[in-house]
Amino acid sequence: MSGLNRLGLLEARTLLRRREISAVELARACLAAMERGRALNAFITETPERALAMAEAADARLARGEGGLLEGLPIAVKDLFCTAGVRTTAASRILANFVPPYESTVTAKLWAEGAVLLGKANLDEFAMGSSNTTSAFGPVINPWTPPGTEPGLVPGGSSGGSAAAVAAFLCPAATGTDTGGSIRQPASFCGIVGIKPTYGRCSRFGIVAFASSLDQAGAFARSVADAALLLQAMAGFDPKDSTSADLPVPDWVGELAPRVRGLRIGIPEEYRVPGMPAEIETLWARGAEWLRAQGAELVSVSLPHTRFALPTYYIIAPAEASSNLARYDGMRYGLRVRGRDLVDTYKRTRGEGFGAEVRRRILIGTYVLSAGYYDAYYLKAQKVRRRIVEDFQRAFERCDALLAPTAPSAAFRIGEKSDDPVAMYLNDVFTVTVNLAGLPGISVPAGLSAEGLPLGLQVIGRPWDETTVFAVARALEEAAGFSAVPPRAVEV
Repeated sequence: MSGLNRLGLLEARTLLRRREISAVELARACLAAMERGRALNAFITETPERALAMAEAADARLARGEGGLLEGLPIAVKDLFCTAGVRTTAASRILANFVPPYESTVTAKLWAEGAVLLGKANLDEFAMGSSNTTSAFGPVINPWTPPGTEPGLVPGGSSGGSAAAVAAFLCPAATGTDTGGSIRQPASFCGIVGIKPTYGRCSRFGIVAFASSLDQAGAFARSVADAALLLQAMAGFDPKDSTSADLPVPDWVGELAPRVRGLRIGIPEEYRVPGMPAEIETLWARGAEWLRAQGAELVSVSLPHTRFALPTYYIIAPAEASSNLARYDGMRYGLRVRGRDLVDTYKRTRGEGFGAEVRRRILIGTYVLSAGYYDAYYLKAQKVRRRIVEDFQRAFERCDALLAPTAPSAAFRIGEKSDDPVAMYLNDVFTVTVNLAGLPGISVPAGLSAEGLPLGLQVIGRPWDETTVFAVARALEEAAGFSAVPPRAVEV
């Protein structure tokens, strides 16, 4: 059967359970698509032998009438999740040859549910970036880049490889992580669905850390239902992670329906930022009208501390990164560049092992944590973070979910903002608040820009209320009817 690589998770699962296709056939189709789509640079490590072995085992279980939520379904895994026996680099030279002896909890859950590993997806180095251009293994090309266009469009970051792989039909779904928008923004740029759940919903054990109080695993897919299915398999309590919540995982797929009648949808006024393109504003208004037409009530809400979110995030995140990345010294694992003495070895290893953006954030983080500056910067940022949380708490007293743009623009060209870190950081203006408050958020493709590039709408929910987030997202998905295919999509 041709076109197997274009099946969604739920569609493929139905065909597998009916034995109309095999897991091996599905895996081979995706591996062939990956080979044809290598120019996108979406993967750092491909695992064809492992994929076929896992697919064969899945077929055997399906033949016995057994199988988990994802039995036989192929996925990509962001190369930030440790995978036992499979290279895990965090897209950094300092971990270029690191092979973990253990499995992250999220990927362990996925394998237990029968998922098939196609490979490890490219990302911004240590998940630090909004464009997937800081990877030591080269930038990822957005499949929406018109053929023959150089240097190409960014897929967003940091989970750009995962997003590009799903959008280009190299795989039906992929894992990602979101620290300040790193799932939702690339989902918007690539025209797919990306869900960041409530902080603590998915275990962080075995995920290479960037900013521990902000990092959260999530899912990419081409539909809300498929994203719900993948997240359902990933989520759950983990005693190995002290920030993991001991809460049951709802049946998001079974409960999924575009039910918005009677819901109050908040429109945050502060998200109308100066200089926002008119097409973003128009799409946002259109999304609100879609929900109103389906019976939702629109409510204007205020999040007054939103204007402080970016500077707050870019103090807290680098500070935590500075602490987390101190472990990479070349002594126990990873790259070691020998120097004249121990101190020189440390300097050379970290100087050559880390890229420019990672070094920039380590320096910023070390500075704001240093004596004399801790109170002025880091402690102040934590106080503002508390105010941002309180803003959302007051808003959710008046509404059930919030609707906002996902990103302030469509995908931009590689290198377009690389000389201006502040301009790059502004890509996270609509997303960082969700991470600072630990809330669930999802991006849904809702339209095309004047240049024919995808634009996303974002739904933000109360803590642990992914059910409502999925319902509103499904309503937007039905109303938008987004079916555009990127020009570099792969057919096998």
